[in-house]
Amino acid sequence: MFRTLIYVFLCVLMLQSCATSTKSFETSEIALIPKPNTFQLQESSFQFTKNTTISIENKVQEKAATYLVNLFDLAANFNFKINTNNNRASIHFIEEKSLAPEAYQLIVTPKKITIKASNYAGYLYGIQTIRQLLPISIEKNTGETSKWLIPCVTIKDAPRFMWRAFMLDEARYFHGEKFVKQLLDQMALLKMNIFHWHLTDDSGWRIEIKKYPLLTEIGSIRTNSEIETWGSGKSSGKPHGGYYTQEQIKDIVAYAAERNITIVPEFDVPGHSSAAIAAYPWLGTVGKKIEVPVIFETFDVYDVTKPEVKKFVKDVLLELFELFPSPYIHIGGDEVNYKFWNESPTVQSYMKQHNIKTPADLQISFTNNISNFIEQNGRRMMGWNEIMGVNIHKDVAAKKDDKNAETSLAKNVVVHFWYGSLDLAIRAAKEGYGIVNSLNRLTYLNKDYEAITLESAYNFEPIPDGLEAKYHKNIYGSGCQLWSEWTPTFKEVEYQIFPRISAFAEVGWTATKNKDFKSFQKSLKKIQQRWDLLGINYAKIVE
Repeated sequence: MFRTLIYVFLCVLMLQSCATSTKSFETSEIALIPKPNTFQLQESSFQFTKNTTISIENKVQEKAATYLVNLFDLAANFNFKINTNNNRASIHFIEEKSLAPEAYQLIVTPKKITIKASNYAGYLYGIQTIRQLLPISIEKNTGETSKWLIPCVTIKDAPRFMWRAFMLDEARYFHGEKFVKQLLDQMALLKMNIFHWHLTDDSGWRIEIKKYPLLTEIGSIRTNSEIETWGSGKSSGKPHGGYYTQEQIKDIVAYAAERNITIVPEFDVPGHSSAAIAAYPWLGTVGKKIEVPVIFETFDVYDVTKPEVKKFVKDVLLELFELFPSPYIHIGGDEVNYKFWNESPTVQSYMKQHNIKTPADLQISFTNNISNFIEQNGRRMMGWNEIMGVNIHKDVAAKKDDKNAETSLAKNVVVHFWYGSLDLAIRAAKEGYGIVNSLNRLTYLNKDYEAITLESAYNFEPIPDGLEAKYHKNIYGSGCQLWSEWTPTFKEVEYQIFPRISAFAEVGWTATKNKDFKSFQKSLKKIQQRWDLLGINYAKIVE
């Protein structure tokens, strides 16, 4: 009798286990952002347990598998074993050389998960899809026991664009390593691959440059900050400062690389340079000491006619090359106030001596020199679209009389479009320039939710209307940007970024024919549950 009871009890346990591991999911239970190219949902499910094992074939797969192991170690205290060519394993990483970079295939059956890719990025994105299919507790150890089920699916997926970026401006307000890493985690979840890091501007210098220590000793600190909006007359009444050491930069760069995110640093030249000039007044044109501005304006610009200024720029770049393995270095180049050059006798003398007719031509001459230096060091220069020498600010009083340059921008440059008519972007693409389309009126996350709604963000199209198909390859993709003049706190920054960053993630990844805003909204509700768990202060515009 006793043996019979034990037998019945064991049978019940087995049936319960079987029921758990064979749960079938409804489509409504699945939320994937960005939406995959092809997705097939099957019956049943796969269950992760502490006994789950992983089979790999090479070191690249091992690195990706370790990322998956760490997710479960943190969330569930599972420590999956990784073995080479283990036929009995639960999860198999398979090299498929025919797949494009960042593409992946994910096949989930009740007994096995297969992730196919040709490189680390593809394996990682297969894992990010698994991460979104899992219960939200994968994001954080909640102390609750999860069943760790994912649906049986077949997914074939690849990104539409190679450049899927988010930019954080920390020159205006410094936020620190922990906050940046949280943003990188969310970018990885959304399969974004470029973190554009705006580290220098008029109101702050945020990166240690060992050859020029005053950049951080002086340039990283301002005595006060204008608040609310430009010209408000109000201030915070307290100093603001902070910067990243080179060791911190290296750590963050490595953290990003584990998530297939390239960090593209922005070192703004020749404008937006008042903080650097406050540290080293000889860099500027005014010829006197200035303070790091407490209002978000330009008080001086680099005097690019001086040999010592050109050397300074190259010295800074050499240290950036050591810190950032990115193929691209962003030099800004936007909104240069030519008033300072026009009023400088030495600059005007230099221009006459070298037959440089306009300040725009002087900027292009300097920019081309920097582009050549960057190229000699195995990188590629990138800058905002003013670097083309075309006056895109005729609607601004201080810039309306600026003449267009007669000289041409070097061809091996990526032009980052943010302002003006996209006719210039079309022209640049036809001339062979690489283009990243970040048109401000549609991608600047510092704008409120009336100016850029979630739907308008979702419907943004990086390829300019009217550009012939043969030039589409020159449109690398797009980025969304958060300029932080009026967002001093973490919560304010998060509110502007989330949830619109998820819309831009789908802009960069999902084929146009597969996009559907209503479907995206449904998926977003589930993504928001993850943000709730992590305490991310998103704008609650999807209920």
